[in-house]
Amino acid sequence: MKPEHQATSLRRAPVQRRSAERLTRILDACAELLDEVGYDDLSTRAVALRAGVPIGSVYRFFGNKRAMADALAERNLDRFTERVAERLEGKLDGDWRTAMDAVLDEYLDMKRTAPGFALVDFGNQIPVGAHREAPNHRVADRLIELLAGYVGRAPDQDLRRTFLVAVETADCLVHLAFRAAPGGDERIVAEMRALLRAYLGRVLD
Repeated sequence: MKPEHQATSLRRAPVQRRSAERLTRILDACAELLDEVGYDDLSTRAVALRAGVPIGSVYRFFGNKRAMADALAERNLDRFTERVAERLEGKLDGDWRTAMDAVLDEYLDMKRTAPGFALVDFGNQIPVGAHREAPNHRVADRLIELLAGYVGRAPDQDLRRTFLVAVETADCLVHLAFRAAPGGDERIVAEMRALLRAYLGRVLD
């Protein structure tokens, strides 16, 4: 398993294994509490209690709960791209449709099963419910890094714009699907796949 990218939200990066394990427990506790109480009622003290660490250990890594939630979002993105890469490993056909299905399937699975992911996902809307100002550049760039070679295209500006539009479109429609049904309305998901196939086909076929 590849090492995760270091979260940029950290005050201090863990050096020793024990410190890294403590950080993992803190982020796991943060994710669980997001599902249980939501972002507004999340607190660093509650996370420390759930993780079984002193409150000072939380503040060693994070200045506030927003930084902690953003670090969780960054970890989510690391795990997501790792899961997509594992799913595509050994598949040498270079069919972008295979890659697109892997991206969507892994995202939907995390949306349904990963603690805290339903609220925070990749962190474009933190605090939760805030006006969405930042586009999904971070997600699109990571997917380009992962998939450009697979689809046989140079990561130029045209491809970056295409991936950004596709990610923004999928983001909106996935949120719509999960507003329509707790596990994601399959009919909306099917419409999203068809829409993305038509759009990406103009560029990648």
